[in-house]
Amino acid sequence: MASGTLHIDLAALAANWRALDAASDSATQTGAVVKANGYGLGAGRIARALAEAGARRFFVAMAEEGAAVRKALGPGPQICVFSGHMEGDTALVAEHDLTPMLNSVDQLTRHLEALPDQPFGIQLDTGMNRLGMERAEWAAVAEIALSRRPVLLMSHLACADEPDHPLNAHQLAEFKALTDGTGVPRSLSATGGILLGRDYHFDLTRPGIGLYGGLPFQDARPVVRLSLPVVQSRPIEEGESVGYGCGWVAQRPSIIATVSGGYADGLHRVLGNRVHLWAGDVPCPIAGRVSMDLITVDVTDLPEVPAALDILGPHQFVDDLAEAAGTIGYEMLTSLGARYERRYDGAAG
Repeated sequence: MASGTLHIDLAALAANWRALDAASDSATQTGAVVKANGYGLGAGRIARALAEAGARRFFVAMAEEGAAVRKALGPGPQICVFSGHMEGDTALVAEHDLTPMLNSVDQLTRHLEALPDQPFGIQLDTGMNRLGMERAEWAAVAEIALSRRPVLLMSHLACADEPDHPLNAHQLAEFKALTDGTGVPRSLSATGGILLGRDYHFDLTRPGIGLYGGLPFQDARPVVRLSLPVVQSRPIEEGESVGYGCGWVAQRPSIIATVSGGYADGLHRVLGNRVHLWAGDVPCPIAGRVSMDLITVDVTDLPEVPAALDILGPHQFVDDLAEAAGTIGYEMLTSLGARYERRYDGAAG
């Protein structure tokens, strides 16, 4: 097999959900964000495993994602759509029983005219300036919207992964000012907000990256291991170079293994010469540039060349790769390519 294998630990995923669920009291429901194809891991299997763990409310970015999750879950669990009710979404929302989180007066009008009996929520902007109705817009339509009994009022924190950032307290106060007294269930926090404490939890939390083993949830169990098969190996002499641009030069007689994987698979080019692959507990440095489909690795110190090497696993998490690439774990995780075979271990799903 020439493609890498992405091992996905569904038991770890479920454990992370339960841990985040336990971080708030029993009156707060814990949902699950499964957008971007379950953060790149396969939304259907991910959603089913989380449903088995106890999740009953799921969040996606767009209606098309919601339709796929509904097919995986069947009737019952609520599937909320962050982008709201976009033009052209009406049939998908109705057919798959989706709950759009309406972001504007235009979306509210569209939804109430097209699907007056379909549940909906409202997204409010409290300082992120990305999605949701601002204070004046909400004031203009709140009476109408509340009379139609929305199922959720929500907002999103911009700096929750920085606990001391002043915008957190500002957004909390603004959210309360916009929603106190409405009698509608409320949601403000994703993973970072859960970790800020119970003042931020309200009626529903929406963990995302923490479910998948990423920061800022430092106690998360790792969910993914990525193994890349060795396509070929070769001895090289001291002074010989490897890869594009002669980006690595051997300082001793060496053995170079070429593995299948590259920037077409979400392993960014900038990782060249910066991180290791692992043969069990033994680190093997990348030698030279990451190319589109291949990575060259110095395996000189191994007793023999293995069939595969791990670039994600117990010694190197997704946030370690992200730091080396100058990005964040979210981007690294959701960039993992479609060419990998995805194998699911642990809990049933």
